[in-house]
Amino acid sequence: MVALDRLVDVLGSLGTHLGCAPRGRDVVLRGVALHDPVERPRAGGDELLVGVGVGSSAAAARLVGTTRAAAVALHGSAPLDARVAAAARRSGAAVLLVDPAVPWGQLVSVAQALVLGDRGSGDLFAVADAIAALVGGPVTIEDRGSRVLAYSHRQQGVDAVRVETILGRRVPEEARRALDSSGVFTHLAHSDEALFVPQLTEQLGGRLVAAVRAGRELLGSVWVEVDETSPAREAALVDGARTAALHLLRARASSDLERQAEADLVTALLDSGAPGALDRLGLPGGELRVIAVRAHVGDAEHGAALLAFERATSGFGWSRPGRSALFGNVLYTVLPCGGDPAAAVEWVRGLRRELPPEVVVRAGIGGVCDGGSAPVSRLEADECLALGGERPVVYELAWARVLLRRLAVEAEAGRLPVRGPVADLLRHDEEKGTRYAETLRAWLAARGDARGAARALGVHPNTLRYRLQRMGEVAALPLGDAAERLALEVALAVHGELRRRG
Repeated sequence: MVALDRLVDVLGSLGTHLGCAPRGRDVVLRGVALHDPVERPRAGGDELLVGVGVGSSAAAARLVGTTRAAAVALHGSAPLDARVAAAARRSGAAVLLVDPAVPWGQLVSVAQALVLGDRGSGDLFAVADAIAALVGGPVTIEDRGSRVLAYSHRQQGVDAVRVETILGRRVPEEARRALDSSGVFTHLAHSDEALFVPQLTEQLGGRLVAAVRAGRELLGSVWVEVDETSPAREAALVDGARTAALHLLRARASSDLERQAEADLVTALLDSGAPGALDRLGLPGGELRVIAVRAHVGDAEHGAALLAFERATSGFGWSRPGRSALFGNVLYTVLPCGGDPAAAVEWVRGLRRELPPEVVVRAGIGGVCDGGSAPVSRLEADECLALGGERPVVYELAWARVLLRRLAVEAEAGRLPVRGPVADLLRHDEEKGTRYAETLRAWLAARGDARGAARALGVHPNTLRYRLQRMGEVAALPLGDAAERLALEVALAVHGELRRRG
């Protein structure tokens, strides 16, 4: 079961556009039916009807106008033909326009995974084994970024690059550069034919590679380590790549639903500490941390944030310990890492390595929490993120800065006293050019040691004592009272924070 709006979003990667939706985008779909040109359409009122064999606008209008289906998918491009639009208004069926380059088999595979909740993306590792048996060599199936999605069981006698690729779950950068300079990735971007790549370096042996494509979209590639090629091998690899494309599409559809379900649970956990969310997310009950990440390229945040979310929910390395959600342009991840924040810092570094080098990543790491206190850790992560900096900001190491920032926010909102001795000294400094506030700050930092404060200011101790005497004439400074001294320090610190914030 899936809403029409959700189906259109996911199928958009296959060149699908919503032509019209007379009953709105909230229509719920519970099944997929195929059009049979010989028989009368029998699709149910909650099904997606796939218009196989509809060859003209007139035929499309007849199909749409007579169907009971909630939505009809047709090969075509925008804008929607007026006759089809009129037929849709009569029947109430939504119309989806699918890029003619996309085979119906691919679209049906993805639609079934979404509508029926079918997680049957199949075992991609089994696909790799089958290709290895047909082509006769060890296989890896990789995504567009040269990250390993699956590999064949047979990996004996492979070269050093293949070993490092599988262990690190991605092609080493040096090997990737060698393949790029040889035109391999250009070939994959424009051709579905298999390509034999001879040995390029001592560590990088010969390979046969073919693109994995859905319609016009490049999903990834299949690589077979071989010393030589033949037409039979190339044909077998191309067929295997087509099979891998179906598996990847179904896996992507299921993964998209999983991401949404995961994000909903994470959202509930961070908003209210929802009971039961941890179990459903597969997280332990305690020693968690919330990480807030903002990613951007220049002034553009949205695309980089989506990419960071995709990488966080796909995982990097061979495991994915955290659970994530995207709120606006901030990625939140709940990570089981205990009292030591080093694991959280390393998680941020791992995410940064997975993103293109031009993406700027900033991160804040909240304090340790359990499920019930996750909203508190999220607030701490947000405040650490707001402090900025190239390195991840950890709450325990930055709590003093967080406190001052909170006080500065309160001061900006007018919720802290605006009059008092510190305000009087600051006003006198501004009007008379004195350095009374700076002097008070140095004296408080030196715990009343006139000589230490004088050294910090670069003046004679007698000069400092004279300033203190004159300051007492400008503002009430009961420096013998511990509570008053604390309040003066806080007020000066808040002023410094406000000045840094501009």
